Formats: sequence, structure tokens, C-alpha cells
Amino acid sequence: MALITQKRRSAQAEDPGRRQPAALPITDSAPRRSRRPALVAIGVALAAVGGLGSAYFVTAAGHRTDVIAVARDIPAGQVITSADLVRASMVADPALHPVPVSRAHDILGQVAAMDLPAGSMVTDRSVRAGQPLTAGKDTVGVLAKEGQLPAEPVQPGQVVTVVQTPGQQDASGAAPGQPATISAVVVQVAAPDANGTRVVDLAVSPVDSPALASWAAMGRVAIVLKAAKG
Repeated sequence: MALITQKRRSAQAEDPGRRQPAALPITDSAPRRSRRPALVAIGVALAAVGGLGSAYFVTAAGHRTDVIAVARDIPAGQVITSADLVRASMVADPALHPVPVSRAHDILGQVAAMDLPAGSMVTDRSVRAGQPLTAGKDTVGVLAKEGQLPAEPVQPGQVVTVVQTPGQQDASGAAPGQPATISAVVVQVAAPDANGTRVVDLAVSPVDSPALASWAAMGRVAIVLKAAKG
């Protein structure tokens, strides 16, 4: 048996045509990936844009500007004085349009176009030119319950008609006459109480204020919102 094995090995060594398996190269490093120059350039460009964007936002976050804010509650129709305003500092935001402190002289003496709560910013829409709603008029507070006001909320500056409603003594079989009316301008509307009743301040002519005050004391009023022109 040993002789046969030795002959086989000798035959393999003498046969030059017999192929031996090729040795594979062994390396410790992973194969390198080919990188496309275009992808590398895009990556560098995106990194540069991201860096510029970060720098912009950091710079913008640090830029502050002085604006005009409301120091105390200002009801609609009130003339704005220096005591109503205060300086405030805020981060510049292109979505907001507050009035800068340098334009304070444009705001003083104007009339509040809406209710301005304390702490809010003043914009050009916050004020309007003209006399206050109560200029030359008397202000009468009317306690209005549900049914004495329209379902549509009345706003300061709106013109309304106050109608005298019939009392218990007027509830007779006689045909009612034309009800008495007074033209008025809404000065402000208070928040409703637990029963839904609210106080509405109305500016009326000094000639009509005694009658309106009497109607209001008896609860014989209904506030009618005038139809919009158009």
C-alpha cells in the first residue's frame, strides 16, 4: 500500500499539465469603494449651504429691535397717550410688523381702532386717525340681556339704533305706535357675566342721553345693529 501511494505522488509531481489551485491574496484592509467626483462635489456644496444657513439663523437670533408695546389696556376709541405705551425689545421677525420706537410720534394722539390689551405690540392697524368715539357725546352704560342684543357680536365703533321696548303698562290691547329710537355708537362691550348679561357703553348725543339712561334703568332697551352699506 505504501508503494502505491508513493507512485501516485511521484506521478502528480512529474505531470506538468496538472493545475494546482492558485493562492488567494490575503489582506487585512477592507476593499476600497470607488467614489464618484460628482457626488463628492454635491456633498461639499450641501455642507457649505448648511453652514451658511446656520450662521444666518445665529446672526438673526441675536438681532433685536425696539418696538412699541401697550403698557395698559386701551379700549377701542380711546385717544392714545404716552402713558399707554412702553418700549419693548424683540427679535426681528419678518412675519411681524410692529411699529418701531422711532415712530412713537405717529402713534401718540391717534385713536385705538380696537381693544388693545396690555403687553400686545402696536401695529399700524392698531390705531386710526380721527376723534375718539366719545368726542362731543355722552356715554351711557346699557345692561343688555340675551334678546336685547343681536347674536352677531357688536364691535366698538359700530353705529346702532337703541329702541325703547314696551313696558308692562304698555301691554294693552291698544295698537302700539312707532317706538322711540336713539342713534348711538358702540364704545365698548364688557364680557358677559354668568347669566349672559353684559354692559354695553354707548355714545349718544347729550340731548338723548337722559332718555337712554332712563330706558336702560328700566331695562326697556333693544340694541339694533345698523345694516352695512353696500
